[in-house]
Amino acid sequence: FDLESSLVTFVSKMSSKLVIKSPVPSDIEIAQSVKPLPITQIAERCGLLPDELESYGKYKAKVSLDVRDRLKDAPNGNYVVVTGINPTPLGEGKSTTTIGLSQAMGAHLGKKVFTCIRQPSQGPTFGIKGGAAGGGYSQVIPMEDFNLHLTGDIHAITAANNLMAAAIDARMFHEATQTDQQLFDRLCPVQNDGSRKFAEIMYRRLRNLGIECQNPKELTQEEISRFVRLDIDPTTITWRRVTDTNDRFLREITVGQAPTEKGMSRTTGFDITVASEIMAILALTTSLEDMRERLGRMAIGSSKKGDLVTADDLGIGGALTVLMKDAIMPTLMQTLEETPVFVHAGPFANIAHGNSSIVADQIALKLASGTDGYVITEAGFGADIGGEKFFNIKCRYSGLQPHCAVIVATIRALKMHGGGPPVTPGAKLNKAYTEENIPLLLNGCANLGVHIRNANRFGVPVVVAVNRFATDTTPEVQALADYARNSGAFAAVVAEHFAKGGAGAVDLGTAVIAACKHAREGHTPFKFLYELGIPIKDKIEAIAKNIYGADGVEYSEEAERKVERYTRQGFGNLPICMAKTQYSLSCDPNLKGEPKGFKVPVRDIRASAGAGFLFPLCGEMPTIPGLPTRPAYYEIDIDLKTGKILGLS
Repeated sequence: FDLESSLVTFVSKMSSKLVIKSPVPSDIEIAQSVKPLPITQIAERCGLLPDELESYGKYKAKVSLDVRDRLKDAPNGNYVVVTGINPTPLGEGKSTTTIGLSQAMGAHLGKKVFTCIRQPSQGPTFGIKGGAAGGGYSQVIPMEDFNLHLTGDIHAITAANNLMAAAIDARMFHEATQTDQQLFDRLCPVQNDGSRKFAEIMYRRLRNLGIECQNPKELTQEEISRFVRLDIDPTTITWRRVTDTNDRFLREITVGQAPTEKGMSRTTGFDITVASEIMAILALTTSLEDMRERLGRMAIGSSKKGDLVTADDLGIGGALTVLMKDAIMPTLMQTLEETPVFVHAGPFANIAHGNSSIVADQIALKLASGTDGYVITEAGFGADIGGEKFFNIKCRYSGLQPHCAVIVATIRALKMHGGGPPVTPGAKLNKAYTEENIPLLLNGCANLGVHIRNANRFGVPVVVAVNRFATDTTPEVQALADYARNSGAFAAVVAEHFAKGGAGAVDLGTAVIAACKHAREGHTPFKFLYELGIPIKDKIEAIAKNIYGADGVEYSEEAERKVERYTRQGFGNLPICMAKTQYSLSCDPNLKGEPKGFKVPVRDIRASAGAGFLFPLCGEMPTIPGLPTRPAYYEIDIDLKTGKILGLS
């Protein structure tokens, strides 16, 4: 198979077939006006073999990880991450820019290009923001499939997460109502021949306990007690149930209230599915074997003696892997202009690490192959959270190094950071955002300047993409671009991909190509913000002071206890995944621009031992959103005659 020949054919066949209308129709009107190519045709153009594809209908398919092995000797393409400034609640078009940039590079600049983005949660889709397929003439299609169930990965994560939650409560119930011998007889029942057997997964717990034994009958009574009793301390349990819906009333619940649970009630709660550690594992894993080990070492809490309790202690690591075995494969889709898209994983950036999967990026980089190929991946929300976690967590585990960071900025958001009135979903924009006001804009540009400096801190050249809206004036756009260049950006370019598709992002693509060439020439070597070996608090403070601009960090008593516990349990060398608001560089969403004189409040810390990071909770950061007064679902319906979905955005 000739990969290079296939990709040359791929590039030569990509050309824009978009019919641009003005004013721009709704997202779903545009998406439904373009007939996608069969996904097998996109796959063939990409250089994928038929055996490496598992189709889910005509227009999407799972891609086998075997592609990496076949192409292991191929050089990687250029690696570009798209991030942004601190946004308004409306979003600033970062996904749209990611897709528009890819359309520009593939359909207009003749480059081999792959887009790697996250699968959207149904929480925002039916809540405030809507879907995440892009917008206008820069979208992934079919956008209905993309924004809804796709290939079922989020449902698989929900099932796996909640199976674990059920296992925790069931184990505590059975231990509370049975003797050691009764537990042993049920965990290792006597066979017809009089023998007992360990399930294969039980050997993992035995090894953790330091018990070398192959035959259950050889265990001493003391060893039987240690083996059968996890003795979970309910006050230490960090594992919560999940649902992929914005539901504020599940933030705190009581379980075990039925008479059959014999008074074993406890307070717990739900997170949104994309905040599950299993989602983070899917995004950070590198193989099925790696995923099995990560799932098995997920920590759910501690025993009453302070020992860590893991999924493998519960005997569930293998079952979780079975539920996730198909989810590990990225899903192949396409843009409006027929460029290929890998959709995989979907952790939020404010309450998780906010990046698509390592395996999708790895596959795309091999298929892009060489200095003329490009992989555009997206990091959620602003560069202070999704971008920082891309550099310090994702790149650390993948071993990949980016050649360019694109920071998406809008005049609307920067005016808000400059002191403009609140931007509220569903409300009419104040005239400060629709009329020219250069002083207000420049006052807010300090926020952009921080993000540029932060990306440069990692040794990555920055291209600022000014996502232009219809009401932005030319003097405003020029003032923003000048500020960006003077603040250390490699380039600052106006992009109009929403209204014009890839044609509106050609200048942006040209700037990205130049920035990648600059990085490949060794002008800006990549580096991490902190070393893993330093203490937990030092890593947290490195992020707080260097990325957010904080004066320091304040720890609650609970956070102090967690620092001591996780250090003792061997988690002190993990990277840090800060959970904080996306709306400010600080942990207070009301502090706009470049805040000064604040401290970061860490109220709790959780260990995501399987994903491989510690998870400080900063300020009041709910891990499941609520619905607004007028959710997006008011607009969503179906045409009963044609079967077409209406109102999805």
